[in-house]
Amino acid sequence: MSAADGRLRFQHDSIRTAAELFDAGKAARGQLPRSAHAEYKPAKDRDPIGILRKQHEHRVPDLIPLRMERMTASPFAFYRGSAAVQAADLRDAPRTGVDVTICGDAHLANFGIYASPERSLVFDLNDFDESACGPWEWDVKRFVTSVVVAARQRGFKESKVQTAALEAAASYRIALRQITQLSVLERYYIRADVHRGQRAASSQKILDHAIDAASRRTSARVVRKITERADDGSTTIIENPPVLTHVPEATEQELLSVLHDYIQTVPSDIAVLLSQYVPTDVARRVVGVGSVGTRCYILVLSGPAKESLVLQLKEATDSVAVEFGRAAASCAPAFASRADSDEHGYRVVSNQHVLQAVSDPFLGWVRHDSHAFYVRQFRDQNVSIDTETLDFRPFTDYVDACGTVLARAHAQSAAAPFIAGYLGGGTPFDSAVAEWASAYADQTIEDYHALRKAVKRGEI
Repeated sequence: MSAADGRLRFQHDSIRTAAELFDAGKAARGQLPRSAHAEYKPAKDRDPIGILRKQHEHRVPDLIPLRMERMTASPFAFYRGSAAVQAADLRDAPRTGVDVTICGDAHLANFGIYASPERSLVFDLNDFDESACGPWEWDVKRFVTSVVVAARQRGFKESKVQTAALEAAASYRIALRQITQLSVLERYYIRADVHRGQRAASSQKILDHAIDAASRRTSARVVRKITERADDGSTTIIENPPVLTHVPEATEQELLSVLHDYIQTVPSDIAVLLSQYVPTDVARRVVGVGSVGTRCYILVLSGPAKESLVLQLKEATDSVAVEFGRAAASCAPAFASRADSDEHGYRVVSNQHVLQAVSDPFLGWVRHDSHAFYVRQFRDQNVSIDTETLDFRPFTDYVDACGTVLARAHAQSAAAPFIAGYLGGGTPFDSAVAEWASAYADQTIEDYHALRKAVKRGEI
């Protein structure tokens, strides 16, 4: 054993350096040129409507029309809800064969601002329902395509759309290269804190507006907005069907059992904190676009000073990256052997901890009957940027920020230096993935219109 291996007296794993991984990535260009990522080849038997129909098999039937209504509202709304379709289309796309913990649904609307446990505001990825261990290329292509779809919907000229797509790819590549030059511990501590006055003047007004909106999105505010005081003094949720509805008494009892089991999965300090609250109301709440039809509930908890805490219980199903894309695994090898790794709630929570710089301390998971759930705090100063309101310069600033935090997320995986070496310092990959994204955005428009026709004909 050489001195570089350390002085342990037993055989241990050798350390593969970041430089070695970087060189391996650089060499991989010989097997898969970066230009190979440019061509989009739709499968002859692709069936986007059939994939959406399959997703509906395990969802709440009376919510399916609402999901279709939301997905047919616009091309970008369709794109948000069709991660399963894109996962199937990426299944046989060229890839380096290197897997990392991926978001699985890294589109523009799944980045945003939220509060850290220290109560500072952070910008990061904020949706992990489709997270898995899979090809890094899938996240990048979904991200860049979302930029193209959103930019076109915003009405930018095609030349600006392509500029934004190239900016998206370049921001990821440059940030990953810079971050992987740090130690793994330094990478772990990186996070994007949000402050007033920190961005270029063209974006500061947008950011300040988002900060103001985030400060208003708290449990206390949401309770005031959606609840009323009952005759007995308790707080009850005001129904707003079909988005917000009370559940049968039997379901209430089941959810209280779920809450008890969830508390067993949170850190001890959170368990003690939650023990001081009493559940006072529960309702089913419809969220998102792609998630519509999955089981989702909010629980209002009341504390000793009549303060309110709202938790969200959201059903976790198989990641589309695994189910339709056939990604390698649900979780990274480092913790895939844990007893809970086959639980989808655990998958979402554990992958969120990997991908986010800082996460909600209330995150936990639970299984009840045949359904898996993950739990989080509801509206803890979280807010997303509405790209349809942005002029071109703020739009590209936002794209750049998203690409940077996506790179930070991927940089937590051991293979990150390989990716940096493969991407290199030039723009071949940027151009290739922007070309692919443009072609796939065209495909998205076709699928969007096909879905509208299928809904109109009553076929789905």
